[in-house]
Amino acid sequence: MAVDSLRLSVAALLLVLGGVWSFPLGQEGERPPPTCGYESCHVTEPNMLNVHLVPHTHDDVGWLKTVDQYFYGGRNDIQHAGVQYILDSVVDQLLKNPDRRFIYVETAFFYRWWKQQSSGMQQTVKQLVNEGRLEFVNGGWCMSDEATTHYSAVIDQMTMGLRFLNDTFGPCGRPRVAWHIDPFGHAREHASMFAQMGYDGFFFGRLDYQDRDRRRRALEQELLWRASESLAAPMADLFTGILPNGYNPPDGFCWDQSCDDPPIQDDPELEDYNVDDVVKRFLAIANKQAKVYKTNHIIMTMGSDFQYENAILWYKNLDKLIRYVNAQQAHGVRVNVLYSTPSCYLQELHRANLTWALKTDDFFPYADAAHDYWTGYFTSRPALKRYERVSNGHLQTCNQLEVLGGPTSRNGPFGKGDSETLKKAMAVAQHHDAVSGTEKQHVADDYARRLASGWQRCQVLVSNSLAVLSGSTAKRIYCDNLNVSVCPLTECSQKFSVNVYNPLVRAVTWPVRLPVKGTSYKVTDAEGRSVDCQVVPVSAETQAVRSRRGSAPNELVFQVQAPPLGFNTYSVSLLQDGPLPAPQQHRAPTAIQNQFLRATFDPATGLLSSLSNLETKQTIKLTQNFFWYNASAGNNPQSNQPSGAYIFRPNSSTPFLVSPTAKTEVIQTAVLQEVRQRFAPWVSQVVRLHGDSRALELEWTVGPLPIQDNLGKEVITRLDTSINTAEYFYTDSNGREMLQRKKDFRPTWTLRQSEPIAGNYHPINSRAFIKDDEDQLTVVTDRSQGGGSVHNGSLEIMLHRRLLYDDVRGVAEPLNETSSVFPEGLVVRGRLLLSLQRPDGAADAHRPLAQQEVLQPTLSFTDGEPQPNTRLQFSGLQAALPPAVHLLTLTRWDEDSVLLRLEHQFQRGESKRNSVPVTVNLQKLFSTLEVLGASELNLSANQWKEEMTRLKWTPQTEEEPLLKRPGDPSALEVTLMPMEIRTFLLRVR
Repeated sequence: MAVDSLRLSVAALLLVLGGVWSFPLGQEGERPPPTCGYESCHVTEPNMLNVHLVPHTHDDVGWLKTVDQYFYGGRNDIQHAGVQYILDSVVDQLLKNPDRRFIYVETAFFYRWWKQQSSGMQQTVKQLVNEGRLEFVNGGWCMSDEATTHYSAVIDQMTMGLRFLNDTFGPCGRPRVAWHIDPFGHAREHASMFAQMGYDGFFFGRLDYQDRDRRRRALEQELLWRASESLAAPMADLFTGILPNGYNPPDGFCWDQSCDDPPIQDDPELEDYNVDDVVKRFLAIANKQAKVYKTNHIIMTMGSDFQYENAILWYKNLDKLIRYVNAQQAHGVRVNVLYSTPSCYLQELHRANLTWALKTDDFFPYADAAHDYWTGYFTSRPALKRYERVSNGHLQTCNQLEVLGGPTSRNGPFGKGDSETLKKAMAVAQHHDAVSGTEKQHVADDYARRLASGWQRCQVLVSNSLAVLSGSTAKRIYCDNLNVSVCPLTECSQKFSVNVYNPLVRAVTWPVRLPVKGTSYKVTDAEGRSVDCQVVPVSAETQAVRSRRGSAPNELVFQVQAPPLGFNTYSVSLLQDGPLPAPQQHRAPTAIQNQFLRATFDPATGLLSSLSNLETKQTIKLTQNFFWYNASAGNNPQSNQPSGAYIFRPNSSTPFLVSPTAKTEVIQTAVLQEVRQRFAPWVSQVVRLHGDSRALELEWTVGPLPIQDNLGKEVITRLDTSINTAEYFYTDSNGREMLQRKKDFRPTWTLRQSEPIAGNYHPINSRAFIKDDEDQLTVVTDRSQGGGSVHNGSLEIMLHRRLLYDDVRGVAEPLNETSSVFPEGLVVRGRLLLSLQRPDGAADAHRPLAQQEVLQPTLSFTDGEPQPNTRLQFSGLQAALPPAVHLLTLTRWDEDSVLLRLEHQFQRGESKRNSVPVTVNLQKLFSTLEVLGASELNLSANQWKEEMTRLKWTPQTEEEPLLKRPGDPSALEVTLMPMEIRTFLLRVR
């Protein structure tokens, strides 16, 4: 579509609201109608088998080498790969024959390459794109992982990549097809997001070997995926195709410089003439493949990892292949071979006008053989997984404050700050070999370094913005190691203030723990009121973890409150003659309790024994302990598959108990109560209950995992309850909708279970729960982890892994993390939040709890008294939004517009109170921004919503449709249905 039509569609609305609208999507200026996309496809033969050859390269945004090394071709001693040369070579070869096609996927690489090109080369590439000869598919900054990514970060990275393509190439740069050829299993929420981004179809390469076998027999390798139980069809429907060879070419037809297959030698005078043999083998492969697909069109992926660096090798042989196979048509062969793209292939499937099998679950877990379950990476590199989640929170805070603070946030009293560095670092971290934990160690270090660098740049922006909003230019300090009780300012200062910024659209209460050297402090809020606080001794475990990074003997604990999308300021001052810290009592605990919860302990073991919700008057038996599975070394008679970064394969279905008892210390005060448990030198935990908390906190510390016994270890915590689960449990999909799971069961095929533990693990991105008719126990996690319910009433979550063998999936390195801080092995700290509720009200508790865990308040510190006339409180909203509404995105788009995403965070039917439509007035949303106009976009913000059209597909079995969504009350009053995300471009001042 032309950019002018994009404007016209909202011109009337914007004229009413006043001002001139400038929509920064696509290229400006007139140009002839493009012949890209579906218009650029080669003609096919209706009465033949059409073989769509798709030249492609799969370029990991980091894996065995870092992003930079892959782009420039560095460290070829690890892997020969240089993306810049691939793009150079492909463009050169596309220009030599207009029939040739190529698809490109990873915008992170293409963006770098594009910036280095001359204006002449850029114009040449634009022509290739406009003619459909170079086509972008997927188009995100990376090809994201689907198990361990949070939906908000996936949307952000897709938006970044697609915006660059739109800005650079206009409509011809917009991908029609989602392309996830390498991720290790596929999430339903990803399919839902792709559908809402406007994709017509989705292709992937990996699925469970048993699932593939059944689908081949049933001709169901192409299907319609109904990816939401809440959104009315076809809003989250996505046509999905499973590629025939993963993403590799057929055997014998790889003509890259990295391959060994012979070229097509077509001189009859040569001794090695092989045209007849090549044609015969190709026809046999094509006809065999056609038998397991439904139409007279099949697709072949002609390329693989980092191929086409010398593209003439591929194209010269593909040209010959097409010519010689099609020449057989004159001899009655009914096969037509053509250069194609995934969108051209998709168009032919659509033209077939068939009905397609309907799928409503997901593609997890993934196994490629009986003992090879790819469920280890759900937990691999747990520290990186946590750092990525923390960085996502930092980025959302940074984006919001860039909007609320205005231009001064980017260039203010503390210098120049930006959000772009962290946006790009977070986008790269979503890659399927990044947050997944399946990269080499030096690459994992590089991802973490990028995130840290991005946060440093954002800190300047955040400080500038808070200076604007508070009126104070006092220097702000950020303490990123508070989880291990390190913060130099609070340790040394006798008087300081704490600014608490809340990125959520409802007020929050949050526990703060600060390392201090004093024994008594006074804390006051912005109104000067005294706040209950308590000094407690730093635990021996925390002292050991922080090592020489800090030395405070105590921690100051108090609860803070922060307004929606705003901040509150607390003053802290040392008291000279105050009371001593709360004592640690070395005794067996019996119970900790506040007005909402009661947790009891077995005095004989020091372990949890029950959990009660005092509001709902329900109690469950609850025991919790730590275990470890002995990781397979791959030397048993069933299979030689070891556990590794990807694969989870325990030697036995029975884990080893770390310890049947815990040594305990108890602290009980009005501010907090905690039981400190020590199970082993490498496993400890704090069971913590704050004064007004409705969730029980389990803060676990695991590591360094001992390997002196030459046994790899996979550490879990297991919750055993009296809940009658009947082998069912529930996990979230990328942090959004919940999916029902059942032990040893798959909804779409009869499972032959060969790994009773690993085969029952699923990704847990933000929460999991077990329930019966009376009780639901929800566990909210602080990072992506793997887990399952192997026993009735039980839920286990894997926390840490340390392995001694590579699992032979390409990374060529055992998952054995050490560092200068932890030379003996990685120590990981995290927390689980336990919520006990009646099933019909559980979502009202776990939905906001999970969002609060993802978007935690940002703390900044200033030394001494606040400057005179400092504004100590601020809210960017006129009023808190309803509980069902979540502010997913608030980020600057250009000088006078911002991108806003509002989300209904409840599923259909899960809450009587909140699973209902809710309306928000955009003009009455912000306290400091005047909304002059609004127009709705698709989820990825690269199309106007009203102009987004998608191919329509018909399922074989139609379910009863959901009620259609009601219209909006007015242009600036928008209604959200359960699980709906709506995206708006707001013109503001």
